[in-house]
Amino acid sequence: MGKVNIIEHPLAQALLTKLRDKNTDQIEFRKGLVELGRIIGYEVVRSMEVNETEVETPLGVKAKGVIIPDLEHVVIVQVLRAAMPMAEGLVKIFERARMGVISARRLEDTYKKGSLSFDVESTYVRVPKIFSDDVLIIADPMLATGSTIVTVLKSISSRGKPKRKIVATVIATEFGIERVLKEDNTSEIYTLAIDPEVNEDGYIVPGLGDAGDRAFGGS
Repeated sequence: MGKVNIIEHPLAQALLTKLRDKNTDQIEFRKGLVELGRIIGYEVVRSMEVNETEVETPLGVKAKGVIIPDLEHVVIVQVLRAAMPMAEGLVKIFERARMGVISARRLEDTYKKGSLSFDVESTYVRVPKIFSDDVLIIADPMLATGSTIVTVLKSISSRGKPKRKIVATVIATEFGIERVLKEDNTSEIYTLAIDPEVNEDGYIVPGLGDAGDRAFGGS
């Protein structure tokens, strides 16, 4: 069954506070997303299976240690463009990850105020083949209504079925979480905060604004 993991590490929460601040500039915002991607990566590793092993040190002495087999089987799919800094942080942890990208643009003219639902257009999908021993990580900073993640899950389902599906996000809402888990109850969600509200325009409140615009410019 699906699971929600809230990352309460003090450093992660301090970085989130900085991202929420309207006075944080574009460069610092982008750097903060990179660092949070790295921290989320660490938290995902904590959930991976660890096997004991033994190595020989340069002194010719045996030393016990561990290996993490799943590190060799990670696929990271980033949602353009907001997730690019997060993916940069994630790949610092999962250095051997295979990378995929998918575009997702919500169609504003399909949104009805208060419905918390709108159509999402995906015109570019470039995702490697996914195998049964893979850990799939979908990176997107904001999980508001769930429309984007649901679209992504459907779009990449033809690429294969991984053993784990993880949605890596900075801020989520109960509505978005419930919608994603209703679509796929095996998904796991990693987030730093669950905000209480999605406003009538479909944005998270208090949130942190439009992550893509704040990281790369635009309005």
